[in-house]
Amino acid sequence: MRADFIRIYKSVHTWTGIVSGMALFIAFYAGALTVFKEPLRRWSTPPAAAVQPVPLDEVQPLIVQTFTSTPAAARGAVVRLEGGQAIPRVEWQVRDPQAGDHDESATRHYAATLGEGGRVRVSEQHPSRLVEFIDVLHRVVGLPVDSDPNRWIMGVICVLYSVALVSGVVVLLPSLVKDFFALRVGRNLKRMWLDAHNVVGIVSLPFHLVMALSAVVFAYHDQIYALQDKAIHQGRWAQTYARPQVGPGDAPPPRNPADMLAPTQLVRIVQQAAPGFEPNGLQYAQVTGPRATVRVWGHNPQAVSPRATGGFAALDPYSGKLLSADYLTGAQSAPNLFISSFFALHMASFGGLAVWWLYFLLGLAGAWLFYGGNLLWVETRRKAQRGDAAMPVQRRDTVLMAAATVGVCVGCVAGLSLTLAAAKWLPGRVQDLAAWHVGIYYAVFFASVAWAFWRGAARAAVPLLWLAAACTAAIPLSTLLGWLLPGTGAWAEGGALLGVDATALAGVLALAWMARATARRVRHGPADSVWSVHQAAPFGGGIAAAEPRHPPIDPRAQE
Repeated sequence: MRADFIRIYKSVHTWTGIVSGMALFIAFYAGALTVFKEPLRRWSTPPAAAVQPVPLDEVQPLIVQTFTSTPAAARGAVVRLEGGQAIPRVEWQVRDPQAGDHDESATRHYAATLGEGGRVRVSEQHPSRLVEFIDVLHRVVGLPVDSDPNRWIMGVICVLYSVALVSGVVVLLPSLVKDFFALRVGRNLKRMWLDAHNVVGIVSLPFHLVMALSAVVFAYHDQIYALQDKAIHQGRWAQTYARPQVGPGDAPPPRNPADMLAPTQLVRIVQQAAPGFEPNGLQYAQVTGPRATVRVWGHNPQAVSPRATGGFAALDPYSGKLLSADYLTGAQSAPNLFISSFFALHMASFGGLAVWWLYFLLGLAGAWLFYGGNLLWVETRRKAQRGDAAMPVQRRDTVLMAAATVGVCVGCVAGLSLTLAAAKWLPGRVQDLAAWHVGIYYAVFFASVAWAFWRGAARAAVPLLWLAAACTAAIPLSTLLGWLLPGTGAWAEGGALLGVDATALAGVLALAWMARATARRVRHGPADSVWSVHQAAPFGGGIAAAEPRHPPIDPRAQE
């Protein structure tokens, strides 16, 4: 390929990566955490909020009385299942009619249980929504609300991401065989980072292509459906699923929830349709109306799940008729399985624990890829800026990009770690857990960004990395304190949930190593780098910082 073409593709790769890199870092880092969404949810749920499961049919009286007495629950409610038993609680939500389809920020949560004398007791719940908040950060690249405009922004970022992937492969093709496994470790840090960037990018390319293309579809699925409706269905798609209009006098009488089949019968019908299906929830909808349905949700360990939460079968809760198996895990038709595979590949809803860990590691590697890409751009600007000068002053755009990269990326890590650790301390002390988790994350995030711009990349990076390490250490320390001092309000969980604390401890060690390595670079690295204390901060902060104890490396020594 001609050298001028390579230069064009390299420029495209560089600038699309720079524009989208920090947003993608947040999306990938938060996305790596959401792979273990359910363990994180259980780890962050206080024991007092846990309810002992009961045999399936014991919740039938609660279901009937709740739907009979509470119209909001009859319109839509969930009964969660666990290990073949039921959690004796009916849960439902009341959404803000002005909110978007995916915006849960103003949703109110309610639950019904049986109190003394067998009476239904309804209470408003204030769940932490911690895992959902992390998922929102992942889905809308760090923006606080999963709204239509934010998803469109995410879609633009993912289009740039796709362009960066393709152009990066084109740039690497001429030297792919020679440089694929080349990792030249030495004093030339830029070369070492570039080699690592290339290896990680090529090895994980299929994963990144799936993430990029599926995310674009997720961002613009409403527009895609609208176009499909006009092009294929001549605008009549919605009419296919519309309910017939009836006058007030023609409406059938309300149905009696006492006539519904018991949960055991509903689960048995689905398991007969899909052997190996393991139910985890019953989602009732419009149970007193003529189109009453219940979705039996669950997983099949040997099959692909259409969603991260699993798949479902839709039944008539009164007759038990199977209304739809299009999304039933283990019993989908070939066309539906093909479509579900795109969701499964993005959400790791297949293959079990081994695939979850693979996606977790690939997500962290992807976050590092974008962080490292920005650092490579900064280092390239250093070499280009030098020219004939032995000690140039870095351009303001280079200094600002370095500060933004450090503040955004490390601030995201620190903020997520601290808001996770706070899950052990907030219950019982504050009422609106969800608002506190959001506030903690953004307070740490924006403070880190402000610090990075004020102090500059070199002087801010090391303290921010130690901050991230300390915030991440707070996760296992909170569990340890809950075990040693249960009176503090924190709690400790055993078994598989200790994996959350062990993984956080591994993250502490990695961040501490990065902080020490960065400190050496700041003190002893090339003096013309933005990572050197010799370079001024973006807004003049920290100019009087102490000089390094040893002379810096000659700026030309690493080229």
